[in-house]
Amino acid sequence: MVEELTASNFEEKVLSSKLPVIIDFYADWCGPCQMMKPVFKSLDEEFKGKLNFLKLDTEKDELLAMNFQIQGIPALVLVNNKKEIGRIVGYMGEDQLRAKINSIISKI
Repeated sequence: MVEELTASNFEEKVLSSKLPVIIDFYADWCGPCQMMKPVFKSLDEEFKGKLNFLKLDTEKDELLAMNFQIQGIPALVLVNNKKEIGRIVGYMGEDQLRAKINSIISKI
């Protein structure tokens, strides 16, 4: 299950993570975000032990979304060692998203 990221657990889940993380910035009213949910969940299972998948509701944690300069959703941000290493914006299917993620984490 993809964990919910909030301002209160950000340090623990992102900054202190031993693994790279991918954060799904979403909102419940966003149609493409809802379409991305099963794709993100499926890839969470596939990348277990390599990458931590987190989701952040931009309506509940606007400040955190602003800190990442999120301008459109869905937006996926990959973070490793406290630094952003990649960003994927917009809906995409599972195969395309898997390829993008692999491309970004292969450079770590």
